[in-house]
Amino acid sequence: MFKLDRKLILSASVFTAAALFVAGCAAGGLGFSKSNSMNAQPSIDGGVFYPAANGKTGPYLLDSKAAGMKINNGRIPTANELKAWDTDVMPDGTGLPEGHGTASDGSDIYDSKCVSCHGDFGSGGGGYPSLSKGNAYTLKDSLLSQRSEEGADGPVRVFGTYWPQASTLWWYIKDAMPHQATGTLTEDEVYALTAYILKLNEIKIDGVLVDDDYDLDREKFLKIVLPNRDGFEPKIDGPKALPGVRAYYANPTNFGGIKVKPSERCMKNCQAPTVKKVYVTNGGIKDFVPPMATAKDLPKVESKGFDAEKSYAENCAACHATKSMGAPMVGDAKGWASTMKKGLAAVYKNGIDGINGMPAKGGTSMSDAEFKSVVDYMINASK
Repeated sequence: MFKLDRKLILSASVFTAAALFVAGCAAGGLGFSKSNSMNAQPSIDGGVFYPAANGKTGPYLLDSKAAGMKINNGRIPTANELKAWDTDVMPDGTGLPEGHGTASDGSDIYDSKCVSCHGDFGSGGGGYPSLSKGNAYTLKDSLLSQRSEEGADGPVRVFGTYWPQASTLWWYIKDAMPHQATGTLTEDEVYALTAYILKLNEIKIDGVLVDDDYDLDREKFLKIVLPNRDGFEPKIDGPKALPGVRAYYANPTNFGGIKVKPSERCMKNCQAPTVKKVYVTNGGIKDFVPPMATAKDLPKVESKGFDAEKSYAENCAACHATKSMGAPMVGDAKGWASTMKKGLAAVYKNGIDGINGMPAKGGTSMSDAEFKSVVDYMINASK
């Protein structure tokens, strides 16, 4: 759920589900309930959980065979296993190690290990997310944009404008980046990359703009306040998160509806008293605001021919720029010589059809001819 000024967008928040999944499992278990009540406690996403009773779950007959299955829920992890897995970095600094790095150093690391997926200056590319679109403080206001006017831009959701906490960025870079060599960055490198991404978003820390020479350390990191820190609801932090979220979703007035008891069914005009007219109220209306566009032609793009090198960088480098992914690395003459023993035709066919962990044409929409030109580029760059 994202909170807007006089506007609300309702969505089943991924953040809510992820943060509360473990708590929900621990509190309620994963088996069937033996309660005889038809309407159990509402789930955290606002739905209703119907327990198994008298051979039914709610109004539906229960598969008794499935209900009687024994499920292996594993074992309790050891203390060392928990310690190894507990790599979360929390907003209050829990889990955040010491270290430091400048945005300038982060720029060098980014160009070396990140640009092939996330584009120049974090602009995005190849299906990977943008990390910045400019000044986060200014663009944060775009989150109120709903494309309600002709030609209006929609909300800009990138790290600087949308994320509430910087701790998630530090943790994700450390644990999951770069894609082809996760867990290889040092703490100082992660601080440097974080500083660089903060710079791209023009973030200030304690009133100081992060520039090339800004040296980010743990103390400064904990002073970061992102523009959208208070932009999400419901609140999911703290020991009372689970009951708090249940209570939030149990009251639809929090997100523009009316309160209906879970046991009361409503099939018609359930929220009529509180629904606000937007732009489309009934099927078959003709006077859309703004008017529906009728032009179906795409913007004209001046073609400069297919760029195999650029396509490689955007679509293939994530796996072929390193040996760690198990794919032939571009620049490795010995490795490509071994691959070419099967013949160029076979190499083309394997790439076009897909082989091992590689999807057909690398998961791209290239034509066969375009794909072959990328393969040719990779081979020539590896001689």
